[in-house]
Parts: sequence; structure tokens; C-alpha cells
Amino acid sequence: MSSAERPPQRFRIVRDPLWNTIRIDPTAARIIDTAAFQRLRYIRQLGHAHLVYPGATHTRFDHALGVYHLTVTALRLLRERGGVDDVAWHAEELVPYAALLHDIGHYAFSHALEELEESRIPGDHEKMSVRFFESPELREALRPLGDGAAERIYDMIRGHSDVPLRGMVSGSLDLDKMEYLRRDARFCGVPYGEVDVDRLLQGFILLRDPESGRYEVGIQEKAVSSLESLLFAKYQMFRNVYWHHAVRAATALYKRIVEETVRCGLLATDELVGPTDEELVYEIRKRAERSKEEVGRRLVRRWLPALRNRRLPKRAAELTAAELDDRVVASWVIEDPVRKRAEEDEIARELGLEPGEVVVDYPAKRAMLDLDLLVERRGGGVERLGPSGLPGLIDLPRVARELYRTTRVLRVFTFERRSIPVEIVRERFTEERS
Repeated sequence: MSSAERPPQRFRIVRDPLWNTIRIDPTAARIIDTAAFQRLRYIRQLGHAHLVYPGATHTRFDHALGVYHLTVTALRLLRERGGVDDVAWHAEELVPYAALLHDIGHYAFSHALEELEESRIPGDHEKMSVRFFESPELREALRPLGDGAAERIYDMIRGHSDVPLRGMVSGSLDLDKMEYLRRDARFCGVPYGEVDVDRLLQGFILLRDPESGRYEVGIQEKAVSSLESLLFAKYQMFRNVYWHHAVRAATALYKRIVEETVRCGLLATDELVGPTDEELVYEIRKRAERSKEEVGRRLVRRWLPALRNRRLPKRAAELTAAELDDRVVASWVIEDPVRKRAEEDEIARELGLEPGEVVVDYPAKRAMLDLDLLVERRGGGVERLGPSGLPGLIDLPRVARELYRTTRVLRVFTFERRSIPVEIVRERFTEERS
């Protein structure tokens, strides 16, 4: 059958509150119809943030469709711009589906479990994506893309690909950031996530790296101000939403529930991969009810009802960047979970609480405001914008490091209301700046 005789492709139309109309091509529709992808309908995008922002019940499913939509739009704009060799479009046909599948491996309640120590989880959500790519149903949905398509898409998601357009899926200019900032702000009802997405997409351009000669997605100099808006939006969302004290309290309670469930053998680490939000909580409760261990009693009678009924841990102490003065949070708070847990349980004993009912929280997102991308200067030259910024154009990397420092807050949460003097927190959990 000639191309003229083939029936036209039938697109599905999805109405979205953020992007209005999303057109889904037949391959994307097959992917969406798989059980692996439908699971994302039941994974909340922002974990337990809905306990603070009631509208934040949107899901990884919604978000994935939005990223797919922005990726298709960006590819169309790049094609219209033209002016690059055919090699720059290598594997272009796979990029929208990598965007669609970029969150396929998420745990229940999204990112929270990735904060647990490595021995408690099998890996981050990008690594866990491979479990779902092994699904016969998903592989069949990807089959029209050719042999090896699943593996190449997975490599793009992990950031291990040499495809020139890979930066749309994983990198400083990936469409994931633009989508989730806008969507999260909308559903939380806050003004912080406004990003000039249209201007950013119009500023996308395929550029050759001056050092390697390879093509990658970059940005025109005249669109850099829109990139600044994205980074500041990200900073504001972390400060006011993602790391809001009550959101962190709910996350701390959920993490402690899962941590104890795995530690005492009620759940194996591999069993964390696959369940949806409600499935995981239900399974933990069911096994805890059958357990004869003390932790089972605590889960059933105290911790799970507290999470369900929004009886969140309380701030017993809080130390901001301004209050640290010449000190920094001790490295072991981040790097030594065994010592951290021992300190937490010692404080619990001192405060008359049960083991596990004190949590020291110091959130980290090391690549929160990092930049690494090519910029086409107004004169036509191409330069890399990295950790040092670009003189005369943008010094945001230096600003970003300071913004990241001020966004992080050291908090001590207790499962019943207690108070801890700030001086004690400084003494136990900080050290002199080297």
C-alpha cells in the first residue's frame, strides 16, 4: 500500500486545564493504554502536599501528558527553525515517547521514598523505570518504533543517551521542569510557578558544542531572561510548596512508616516498586495488623492513623540558614543515616517519646538550580553556560547557590508536641564551617 493509500493517523484529543488541547498520536495512545502507564493516574504528583494545599491532588499521569505535549511542540518549533544537519535529528521520533515515559518508574507518593537511605529502596525512579520497560504490554506498544526502541528511550530517561535531542528529556532545558512548575503552582493555588514557557520554547535552538562538535539543544541569548524566570520559579516553589514545613512533616511521617516497615521485614525493598499510593498504604496496614512486633502495633495504632487523619509531626525546633551564622549542618546528618537515627531516638527518649518518633529533616536537591547548556550569543557565537555563568550575560549560577542555601531549613519534628531549644539543635547537629 502506498503512502497515499494509507488511512490517515487518528489522533486522540485530551482536554487539559493547563495546556487546553493535547493531541495524542497513535503510538502515544498505545503507551497510555498500558497498565504500566495507567498506574500513574494513582500516583500523586506532589506526594502528601495535598494535606497542606488541598488542590494538589493532580497526578503523574496528568504531568506526563503535559510533558509529552510540550515536547511535541518544541520539536515542531525546532523543525520550523531548520538550519541544521540531518544528524541533529537522529532518533527524533523517540523523544516524545521518552518524555511521555520519563516518570514511569515512580514510587507511591512520588519522590518521598527516594530520600530514604540506599539500603531501604532498590534505586531512584529513573533506575526503576527498567522494571516497567520489561513489561510485555509496554514493549508491544513500543514495537512500531523499531528494534531497541525501549532500550534507547530508557537511556534518554536515565540521561545516558547520545541522542542530540536528549536534553529535552533530561537536562537543564528539559520540558519536565517547565511542565511541573506550571502544573504544581496551578493546583496548589499559588503564584510562584509562573514560567514563560512560550518564550522559552521559541528560544530553543539546536547548536554544535564548540568543543565536541556534537549537536545538543541550547537556547538563544535573547531568551535567557525567560530561563531566569524558570530558575526563580523553581526556587520559589521549593521554598513555599515542596519544602513547606507541614509538607516536610507529612513526608517525614510517611518515610518513617515505610522505613520501619522495611526495617522489620514487613515489606521487602522490591515490593516498594509498583504499588500506587493507596495500594502501598493498604498493604502496610494489612501486614502491620498481622505482625506481632512492637513496630506493627505502633504503625496500626499511631502512625498510619496520624497520616490518614492529618495529625502531622510538630516542629520542635527549626534552624534557618540565617540562624546558622558561621556554622553548617554536620555532614553526618546527610551522609550517615545510622548515626542520624541513633541521635533521633536518643532525643525521643529524652522527650518521653517512642523510638522513631523524632525526625531530623534537612532536605537536599543538589541539582535544584544547576545550569549546563549551550547559548547562542547575539553575534552568532556559541558558548557553554555552566557553573561559572557567562560574564556580561548571566551570573545566575552564583546566585543559585545562595538561593539553594537559604531555601534549606534544618527542622526537628516530633510526633507529639514538644519543644527543643535552638541552642541544643545547633550543638548536636551543626559544626564549624571549614
